[in-house]
Amino acid sequence: MSTLEIKDLHVSVETEDGPKEILKGVTLTITSGEVHAIMGPNGSGKSTLAYSIAGHPKYDITSGSVTLDGEDVLAMSVDERARAGMFLAMQYPVEVPGVSVANFLRTAKTAIDGEAPKLRTWVKDVNGTLERAGLDPTFSQRNVNEGFSGGEKKRHEIAQLELLDPKVAILDETDSGLDIDALKVVSDGVNRFAEDDDKAVLLITHYTRILRYITPDHVHVFVAGRIAESGGPALADELEANGYEKYVGAAV
Repeated sequence: MSTLEIKDLHVSVETEDGPKEILKGVTLTITSGEVHAIMGPNGSGKSTLAYSIAGHPKYDITSGSVTLDGEDVLAMSVDERARAGMFLAMQYPVEVPGVSVANFLRTAKTAIDGEAPKLRTWVKDVNGTLERAGLDPTFSQRNVNEGFSGGEKKRHEIAQLELLDPKVAILDETDSGLDIDALKVVSDGVNRFAEDDDKAVLLITHYTRILRYITPDHVHVFVAGRIAESGGPALADELEANGYEKYVGAAV
């Protein structure tokens, strides 16, 4: 069992007018076997939370703590966080020209496990994973995210999730820009991962449509850098019906 514990997290970014506080005291505990959905309007700080946990240098942690199984995540480098069992699927995956998907996946797996995967089984594992993500085996010879459609980028991240096998998956708007077919494939991948009671998912989204395919255990409304309310799946239905207006108004 694993536990990601975020306590009173405050995060700022540097702007032309000086530091601006984005996260204003976020407290959240995620344990193995749970799917947590964070929902909120644009600019509420959802992506800042994801990137801060992952270690993006743009974000300055001014106070608070993040631990994974009792270990101080904020004291770790980005690669140490990955080896500890954390995974981030980015809202806008970056292109890596000149690096094939095959080389990228094998290099990442080697770095995380501390040893290279056995080649005779690795190719089979990769091809099977790509197939489950709705991708042709020849996809592995393409450069990472170069010329990929939005759906291909997100399917590729689901393939990474399966192959790298983290403890905690942080998925930042992994439904962004997906058509219905790609949304179902991505949702199936997340559900396969979440079926393992040793895994945990933090799913960040604007919309409830992905929650028609992934049933969260907990839903959190994120507004103005804070969690405004938490509940079960019914809270997502309320947001679908009424939007964020009452929470935004209360935060002003």
